[in-house]
Amino acid sequence: MSPSGFNIFSFTGKMKILHLTWFAFFLTFVVWFNLAPLLAQIQASLGLSKPQVTTLLILNVALTIPARIIIGMMTDQFGPRRVYSGLLILCSIPCFIFAVADSFTQLALARFALGFIGAGFVIGIRMVSEWFPANELGTAEGIYGGWGNFGSAAAAFTLPTIALVFGGEDGWRWSIGLTGALSLVFGFIYYASVQDVPKGSKYFRPKNATAMEVTSKSDLYFLLVMKVPLYIALGALAWRLKNVDIFTPMTTNIVYFGLLLLYIYDAMLAVRANRRVFKEEVPEFQRYKFKQVAILNILYFATFGSELAVVSMLPLFFAETFGLSPVVAGMVASAYAFMNLMSRPGGGIISDRYGRKKTLLILTAGLAVGYALMGIVDSSWPVWLAVVAAMACSFFVQAGEGAVFAVVPLIKRSLTGQIAGMTGAYGNTGAVIYLIIYSLVPASTFFLVIAGTAIIGFIALCFLEEPSGEIAEVDEDGSVTMIRVG
Repeated sequence: MSPSGFNIFSFTGKMKILHLTWFAFFLTFVVWFNLAPLLAQIQASLGLSKPQVTTLLILNVALTIPARIIIGMMTDQFGPRRVYSGLLILCSIPCFIFAVADSFTQLALARFALGFIGAGFVIGIRMVSEWFPANELGTAEGIYGGWGNFGSAAAAFTLPTIALVFGGEDGWRWSIGLTGALSLVFGFIYYASVQDVPKGSKYFRPKNATAMEVTSKSDLYFLLVMKVPLYIALGALAWRLKNVDIFTPMTTNIVYFGLLLLYIYDAMLAVRANRRVFKEEVPEFQRYKFKQVAILNILYFATFGSELAVVSMLPLFFAETFGLSPVVAGMVASAYAFMNLMSRPGGGIISDRYGRKKTLLILTAGLAVGYALMGIVDSSWPVWLAVVAAMACSFFVQAGEGAVFAVVPLIKRSLTGQIAGMTGAYGNTGAVIYLIIYSLVPASTFFLVIAGTAIIGFIALCFLEEPSGEIAEVDEDGSVTMIRVG
């Protein structure tokens, strides 16, 4: 294969960047989901109640909602090399704190802070899009996302065993501390080993780094509406924390008011960054449709949101439904995340070859059917059949994620980090909402709710316009470059 081709076994040029970047993402997922497979041991060690356990699961994904937007903006402004390295290094700190925590409050605060590492995904989306052409982008982003997401399966499969090797009541602490050490070390390795763009290429930055740019007044109003669910999810988290007596009613009301003020400030930044749409019409060749971003947000809510929620609760679900030990339940549940190795890259490859919209329609329909099937799994099923059902469902979920991010980098290159950040934040919004629902209803209802939101995503998808042709990128000095997409 020629040096410019796609050779997965190469470790030079763009392939070196891909391999180092998916491994960085892999480590973020190992750290982010080191909780789920050890939850039973942590619960027994510190005497946690069931509401406290489900609260830790929700806290694990909550901060990632604003973090993905913030990290997306930082990536577009400062470049993925510096931002990814800094994230890996800094997030090792709350990981170490969690490993030595001896109370629920300490666990909760450390877990909340650790949610920031879940924002790593959006950094690599921008990095990979800088190194691969449009006709290889779905495949490359699929490998990045799929092999990186496999970190949750690796955590589920290995960490309980590591905890057993160290033994005793504190075995889980050693497992979690080890993941923090890996994150710390690789942060320095990544910084020393990658570049933001190929030699001779230009790194496009948005003219305004404080808010996403849109290209019409109607799109600005649409953007303001699409920001609302992100704040609702954070408000729902505050409500949940009040129910488990972490927040008092007064604290909860203060948080609600703070979120309202934050939304108003966020909206003001968006209006200020896009004030030109009120003064003049943006030239046709510079426009993109925010509708495209909104549809991808909804799809990622149903795909990645459900994956985060299911990966968080599945080991406990298998343990309680089939009476399995924590180690066996973690290994069995890892089958769901194991599919990331094949399905997410598969979604990207299929999108590159057969069209992005058609692929997404098929995968979203399969996702709805898969979760409907999971909704009828109970103790009367053989364990192996329940695992097969979970893996089948997982294929459509994760291939759908790959297909979504085969589209994201094609909308507008200079905004890729911000678009990926908002879409990724919707994934975490889905996780928070789904996990709150899981804390209130039986697992069967939880799975059926996800199936219902997948149907909503399918309907929204009918309005997607597949990116094609060329779009203009305007650099900071005012120069215009035409970028081909599709």
